[in-house]
Amino acid sequence: MLDKLLLVHYSGHMDINEAITAFDALSQETRLRVFRLLVEHGRDGAPAGVLGGTLGIPHNTLSFHLSQMSHAGLVLSRREGRSIIYTANFEFFTDLIRYMVKDCCRMEFASIREDKKRGCSVIEMPSCCPPQTKEKPS
Repeated sequence: MLDKLLLVHYSGHMDINEAITAFDALSQETRLRVFRLLVEHGRDGAPAGVLGGTLGIPHNTLSFHLSQMSHAGLVLSRREGRSIIYTANFEFFTDLIRYMVKDCCRMEFASIREDKKRGCSVIEMPSCCPPQTKEKPS
């Protein structure tokens, strides 16, 4: 377990290896469930005991999965007294989504704009274009 706050600066320029590592970590059911629960807890995060209790995951199993997600950059931890509090790394996850939208989608399907007033990025994915179906020859 990590016993200090990890301070990581993400420049917004994710590379393919970082994306692969993150998606690999999230491709396991327990880790995906833990990450989603951490997102629900927001920036306050939650101690491992709360996460394990909520999801019914034994401590040693949860510790392994949190370590994998920390290594992938998805989870941060900090010590508060005798507890370690885990949080989703929202900056990293935002960069992962940004990477997918910028490098994998064309502008008519997805775009990112900066909302300076609210201090956030907004990803817009319009659903105005239904999938085209191939016509069967008659």
